[in-house]
Amino acid sequence: MIKSIVNDTTYEVEFEEGSNHEGTMSGKSFRLDEVSEGPGRYHVLMEHKSFRVEVLEADMDAKKITLRVNGNRYKVEVRDRFDQLLRQLGLNNLGTVAVNEIKAPMPGLVLRVEAKVGSEVKAGEPLLVLEAMKMENVIKSPVDGSVKSVKVSNGDAVEKNQVLVEFA
Repeated sequence: MIKSIVNDTTYEVEFEEGSNHEGTMSGKSFRLDEVSEGPGRYHVLMEHKSFRVEVLEADMDAKKITLRVNGNRYKVEVRDRFDQLLRQLGLNNLGTVAVNEIKAPMPGLVLRVEAKVGSEVKAGEPLLVLEAMKMENVIKSPVDGSVKSVKVSNGDAVEKNQVLVEFA
């Protein structure tokens, strides 16, 4: 069984063996058909209703997805049976580690520094934008914390593994 939390409402979803189109959702049977309309865009038919679904953001490690369904925005968190068991045992934060600094994942040019010394940041909040191979890469905070120091400025060239931001 999978638990899906959609905008703070929990649904229990169980798929039929060998199928990802049939099953039960919170005790009620369902069957759906879907057609891909391009990367991250789908047309879904379920219970004689049509839905246009667009994946806006997907963090597969955290199992969180932001969708637009028929123009409405939904935040979805998915928990499989292993996630649920770890939660029941109080072991759901084993992956949480102390992070003291953020290093450059690749050489590049700092386009924009958004982190400020002394500011409180949340996990997923942008700290800076790094240009590498003609692409802008948003470097986000992996944890909630306080910014102790910012080691780079706009326009700085950085090397791989160079410290960019330190946390208190």
